[in-house]
Amino acid sequence: MEKSTSELLEILKSKKTYEDFFEQEIGELYFSSISEYLEILLKEKGLKKSEVILHGNLDKNYAYQIFNGNKTNPSRDKIIMLSFGMRLTLEETRKLLKIACQSDLYVRVPRDSVIMYCINKRLSLIDCNVYLNDFGLDILE
Repeated sequence: MEKSTSELLEILKSKKTYEDFFEQEIGELYFSSISEYLEILLKEKGLKKSEVILHGNLDKNYAYQIFNGNKTNPSRDKIIMLSFGMRLTLEETRKLLKIACQSDLYVRVPRDSVIMYCINKRLSLIDCNVYLNDFGLDILE
């Protein structure tokens, strides 16, 4: 649930360092672009772009355009593939989708519920695609 601005301000005032606030409240902050949020996630998780691209099964040139901010409207599937490549939580994935102006994952949609299940179980993109295929749903590509 979103905290009010005044609640966030009080939390900010109570923290000894901004890093403490940032780490605790990252889910409540607004980011101006996909690339800005991705850069923060890369640093936070100690990931390299190349490994995210590999684990997300993304085209290298396309992915670097997203990371560099040159590709500002990637598809929903590409955002989800990035999420798998970064091993994001469901909350982080949903935030990334929101920043990218893509529709949220919705548990009542069969394909989305499989994706949500796989994210929660920390499965790989390959494993998720196997699940999707087994249920006759479009894979992430």
